[in-house]
Amino acid sequence: MHHHDGFRELDRQECLRLLGQVSIGRIVYTDQALPAVLPVNFSLDHDFCVVLCTSAASRVARAVGQAVVAFEADRFDEAAGTGWSVVVIGPAILVTDPGERERLLRTGPRSWVPVPDGVFIRIRPELVTGRVVDRDEFRSDRRVSHEQQSAP
Repeated sequence: MHHHDGFRELDRQECLRLLGQVSIGRIVYTDQALPAVLPVNFSLDHDFCVVLCTSAASRVARAVGQAVVAFEADRFDEAAGTGWSVVVIGPAILVTDPGERERLLRTGPRSWVPVPDGVFIRIRPELVTGRVVDRDEFRSDRRVSHEQQSAP
């Protein structure tokens, strides 16, 4: 990434803080040997795992089970030219412990549609990356950079 490309990398702590501000993201997983992307609602658990709730019969629930997945969430304001994007990569694990499932039924995300066979999927954040863009910062950096380059 170039110093003046308009993006600023985020550290892990800032990425996790931003993830806690939104409730919709995208899970990227493998379905029958092909990449699949699915928008989902989610929450961050106390240990910063991404938690999803879906039907046990869903493609994503059948595809995960210890598979490494990517999860992306973002927030952008196109008019202002600002925003951020965070990507979490790690194993996706179906929650099978009854106590954990009970806790998540109380505190975790709800499926968008009622599902009688709901399951929770936890994505452990082994790799967390993110970046922020602010068009005004980019313009300021370019202006300063250009002026510095033309100074005697």
